[in-house]
Amino acid sequence: MNAERNRNTARDRGAGAIPPHPIRLTDQDLFLFNEGTHYRLYEKMGSHVVEIDGVRGVLFAVWAPNAEKVSVIGDFNGWNRDSHPLRARDGSGIWEGFVPGLDAGTVYKYHIVSRFGGYQVDKADPFAMHHEVPPKTASVVWKPEYAWSDADWMARRGERQRLDRPISIYEVHLGSWRRVPEEGNRPLGYREIAPLLADHVLRMGFTHVELLPIGEHPFYGSWGYQSTGFFAPTSRYGTPEDFMAFIDTLHQNGIGVILDWVPSHFPTDEHGLSYFDGTHLFEHADPSQGYHPDWKSSIFNYGRNEVPSFLISSAFNWLDLYHIDGLRVDAVASMLYLDYSRKEGEWVPNRYGGRENLEAIDFLRKFNTAVYESFPDVQTIAEESTAWPMVSRPTYLGGLGFGMKWDMGWMHDTLKYLGEDPVHRKYHHHNVTFRMLYAFTENFVLPLSHDEVAHGKGSLWEKMPGDDWRRFANLRLLLGDLFLQPGKKLLFMGGELGQINGWNHDVSLDWHLLDREANLGITHWIRDLNRLYRSEPALHEMDMEADGFEWIDANDADQSVLSFVRRDRSGGSEMIVLLNFTPIPRPNYRVGVSRRGTYREHLNSDAAVYGGSGQGNLGGVEAVPAPFHGRPWSLTLTLPPLGMLVLKADES
Repeated sequence: MNAERNRNTARDRGAGAIPPHPIRLTDQDLFLFNEGTHYRLYEKMGSHVVEIDGVRGVLFAVWAPNAEKVSVIGDFNGWNRDSHPLRARDGSGIWEGFVPGLDAGTVYKYHIVSRFGGYQVDKADPFAMHHEVPPKTASVVWKPEYAWSDADWMARRGERQRLDRPISIYEVHLGSWRRVPEEGNRPLGYREIAPLLADHVLRMGFTHVELLPIGEHPFYGSWGYQSTGFFAPTSRYGTPEDFMAFIDTLHQNGIGVILDWVPSHFPTDEHGLSYFDGTHLFEHADPSQGYHPDWKSSIFNYGRNEVPSFLISSAFNWLDLYHIDGLRVDAVASMLYLDYSRKEGEWVPNRYGGRENLEAIDFLRKFNTAVYESFPDVQTIAEESTAWPMVSRPTYLGGLGFGMKWDMGWMHDTLKYLGEDPVHRKYHHHNVTFRMLYAFTENFVLPLSHDEVAHGKGSLWEKMPGDDWRRFANLRLLLGDLFLQPGKKLLFMGGELGQINGWNHDVSLDWHLLDREANLGITHWIRDLNRLYRSEPALHEMDMEADGFEWIDANDADQSVLSFVRRDRSGGSEMIVLLNFTPIPRPNYRVGVSRRGTYREHLNSDAAVYGGSGQGNLGGVEAVPAPFHGRPWSLTLTLPPLGMLVLKADES
């Protein structure tokens, strides 16, 4: 037996074969990859600095099953296509090779000669951990070496990210959060921005930061949604270690990091995944299934086993190596429907004749199952804009298995309602009550995201009607509704500043607005909303459960007033919320409550500190034993114009 093993070893070492090494792809790796169940390909594929038989170099591995030849080219060989060929591995479609003398920092691509039509192309490494700074497109050999200091956060994040805990997310585009005008308007690097962002998030009271896609992308204006580097943080802001340090800094400050992740499509840039080996390898060959008409990009072929291996390995890469705390999956609706953005005759039905993409459904369930099995303390969040059922319900119940889902309906309905002149709002009252018919069918995140302030849509402030005072008052109502409704919270950067102009990814946020009293009032309002949301269990503990919410009066359309109760799990704590959506103060407004005592005004959006007119209830009112709204006690309040009140009975 030993003699046979020695003969096999000697044979493997001959003819340019690679000696056994821990990073080398094993037969089991190949089997799992081709089966679609290898979720840590970043440990084996791509480029890895290794030492074999005392010789230091780089081990390369790339998937190109329809290639005739594959070679590594780069600065180290003058981009010579013939000097460093790779060899095919065991019919798996993988090409591999060891190049001695190379180290981290080596710039390279793969030159691929297809078996079909003589097609030749130079490709970046799909599994590379680092790439050149765009517009350059080559990959860079990298061996990240970073000592993490976030053990406390990692040990406790499962507790902090439970659905009964406060989750308030600050959505950020790193390239435009803050720039340096004195240095050509350059964006801050990962290490520069980390302490500044952490300090701002702490002051504002958010629990998490969500980053627009950070994977390498050739076109900055895509904001990362057209990615070519599914395993590499963009080099625009630094190295992989710099990105690790960024996350580490946030974690040390008790701030979670969620990453926008895009497994729905990829750009057609020649150096990327598209037409990788002269065939449609990662994407569907049929353009009615493989081409996205909205984004002019390629759609992944989820039915090809190796593609789920690739994509789920990308997800694991961010969760494992970079300590990411959650993945928000972009454009899930575009994955679920075969006819998404397509006209009659432009799409191919599934095998049952339906419009559902069965392969994408299977992929999403496999993705969520794999993530929660290996990382039970993280969250996956779906951006799903339709009424697809059970998005955030377990796969064993027939759901897609996400932890949460964006509530796009709340966002659209609320912005539409607040865009109306207040005199007309009573005719659209259902827009602010309809949500409660479905609010607990999913685990919802309420999003006021980048999409609402980009593409020429204007800022949130610009969407509000009226003069400046009314716009700010309406904006405070919108933000107050975000924080007091059941569901987790998400606000895009600039929203906390009362940004006047729509988002421009080429410049910094308008930080100078904080010199204006009205904008500073918005900042104070967000800070206090976050404080109350985090400190009061009634406002977060039952975000996903119907027993935590009850209307007091959902039907006062004539006065455009809403009133409701938020409760904690024990029922021992109640918060009373009232919103007056007209600029008319409403003195002597009566509302029923279930408890006696003094109800203290915890928040009043019309307070002077927020830029309001200062109308209210002198800090609180006493409940009287006069039944109203089916409750034994009632309060007589002054509702401020375009104002929100949050009250709570003193526990004494």
